[in-house]
Amino acid sequence: MNRRVPAVGQTLRHHALTGRVVRAAGLILALAAAASARAELAVSANDAKLILVNGVPVVVANPPPDTLSVIDLAANPPALLGRVQVPTSVVGPPSSVAITPDQSLALVTAGAKIDPVDPKRLTSDNRVSIVDLRARPPALIGQVEAGAGAAGISVTRDGRLALVANRNEGTVSVFRIEGRTLRKLDTIVLGADSGPSHVAIAPDSRSALVTRDGDHTISLLAIDADKVTYTRQDLGTGLKPYAAVITPDGQAAVVTNLGLGRGDNDTISLIDLSLRPPRTVETYTVGPTPEGVAVSSDGKLIAVVIMNGSNKPKESPFYSPVGRVLLFQMNRGSLTRVADAAVGGWPQGAVFSADGRLLLVQGMTERSIAVLEIRPGFALRDTGQRILLPGGGAALRTADPPARRR
Repeated sequence: MNRRVPAVGQTLRHHALTGRVVRAAGLILALAAAASARAELAVSANDAKLILVNGVPVVVANPPPDTLSVIDLAANPPALLGRVQVPTSVVGPPSSVAITPDQSLALVTAGAKIDPVDPKRLTSDNRVSIVDLRARPPALIGQVEAGAGAAGISVTRDGRLALVANRNEGTVSVFRIEGRTLRKLDTIVLGADSGPSHVAIAPDSRSALVTRDGDHTISLLAIDADKVTYTRQDLGTGLKPYAAVITPDGQAAVVTNLGLGRGDNDTISLIDLSLRPPRTVETYTVGPTPEGVAVSSDGKLIAVVIMNGSNKPKESPFYSPVGRVLLFQMNRGSLTRVADAAVGGWPQGAVFSADGRLLLVQGMTERSIAVLEIRPGFALRDTGQRILLPGGGAALRTADPPARRR
């Protein structure tokens, strides 16, 4: 076989060109990696189909689509990167969206949709949408089905599993994250009346807590690789446990107790996860209807969002035009209230920036996210900055903070 052998000069030029291409490609990848490392994303699920009319939830006639807004928390001030149409719902705790640890995907649940038979009512939904956060603009790339009333969702810190609490079905769906898709592995049955609302996963990805607002119970799940089991260990916090967070050191959890919605001051509970078995050790009064809860990346601060009567009719003796956000300091296994601030009506979720200097609080009524500054001494200052949303802010999350040693 006669093969053409390139001249020495051609070979050297080829190698030099190849080297420049490789170096350029390496530089592009390095810049992309650096940009990804700098990125600090928050995602807001926005419900456009439900509003409050004098304290009464009303389905909007011919509403625009629900959306997911993607926010850059590293920008000053935080900036909107884009949005994508995706079904979601304010029905359930404000944790119906989660971000994978590498910030490549957002997973969004839809607990309720407009009833096709009666467009003035809502009916159960079960969809989980997969959104590519690295696309510009963000892109919906797939959907899977969980259970009826799919609500709170969380992802293990190793990025392996996603767990979904199905309020109307009384189950937890277990999904394996495989690249850019989800594969359903199992369904954990907790009981028809249990009302599982959220799943908070421990930083070591070996256990999780399920809030059950239907029967006032917290259940402990065990995680072993792809296997998730109900341990049959339950504990109590207060009336209608709803949203929950676990501190980055895995030693404690904070749960909001939604209460009966009658205007009473409701509570949050502190669970000591270092004890065997884990148990509730403290309960704190916070005000009417604690909706959302967030923990700072260092585990030292807890934010609690309360409706404060802003979801009541104006003629109600419990009505308030504003919601509130309360700030607690975690110190030696107890919580100390250090600050509070007024926020918009019918507030939902909250997130901290990674450096702990900003607190974002989401509102349904104003269709915006308020940017609060955490000043020295834990003072909260409203910066006046608002991130406008195309629908009511129903859920707000960042990627869970990395695990920390105690």
